[in-house]
Amino acid sequence: MPNPKTLVVTITQSGETADTLAALRHAQSLGMNHTLTICNVATSAMVRECKLAYVTRAGVEIGVASTKAFTAQLAGLFLLTLALAQSKGRLSEEEEAGHLKAMRHLPAALQAVLALEPQIISWSEDFAKKENALFLGRGLHYPIALEGALKLKEISYIHAEAYPAGELKHGPLALVTSAMPVVTVAPNDSLIEKLKSNMQEVRARGGVLYVLADADSHIESSEGIHVIRMPENYGALSPLLHVVPLQLLAYHTACARGTDVDKPRNLAKSVTVE
Repeated sequence: MPNPKTLVVTITQSGETADTLAALRHAQSLGMNHTLTICNVATSAMVRECKLAYVTRAGVEIGVASTKAFTAQLAGLFLLTLALAQSKGRLSEEEEAGHLKAMRHLPAALQAVLALEPQIISWSEDFAKKENALFLGRGLHYPIALEGALKLKEISYIHAEAYPAGELKHGPLALVTSAMPVVTVAPNDSLIEKLKSNMQEVRARGGVLYVLADADSHIESSEGIHVIRMPENYGALSPLLHVVPLQLLAYHTACARGTDVDKPRNLAKSVTVE
């Protein structure tokens, strides 16, 4: 049964997405009136219809394939999580201070990630010749792999799929050949050894790996393994850093293929009809 005490959170760049608005209105019709939107447009329908609004202020998003809006939404969700944890007494002052210090360091950390662009351009030259790609991530980083695959297909028109790395043997491994690049999001977390095992499976089938590794994950470039080393391990905020090279890979691959990065064919900026 719907719980009227439940907080309903909507996430939208434009604030006009038809199916998200429909879901909000359905929840309200069931008596769920505690509503919050994480939205980038302060004048949108979503902001007007929700009781609370977290306006991300990422700036006007010109391109159809949102990038900065996605990153701002991740930051917004992290801050919302901290606020909820604090309100329930589940976060000590020291823990909160540590998380906020990490948030304040994000601009410098992202600047260091952007400095990797020449290496990402080198990857894009390989990807521009491909028609398929596979993205793998574990845990927190599976949604980041999904974002990388989505951006690549949206703006370069290369067919790309993302999988939780643990499901590699449950189907996608059958697709792996030397013609199928495999992008792996590899932060040095508790799942890194399992991820290394997935990578060995790919190499054994002749697959070529493109790995975003943390500085201390001991994954080295070798035959068939291309490694870009991230500047630092960023713990809970790692997805915010790992997503940027994937977005840049899609951008530079699209540029190499001569497609319009801001106006992908068949897509609209805001999906206002169901």
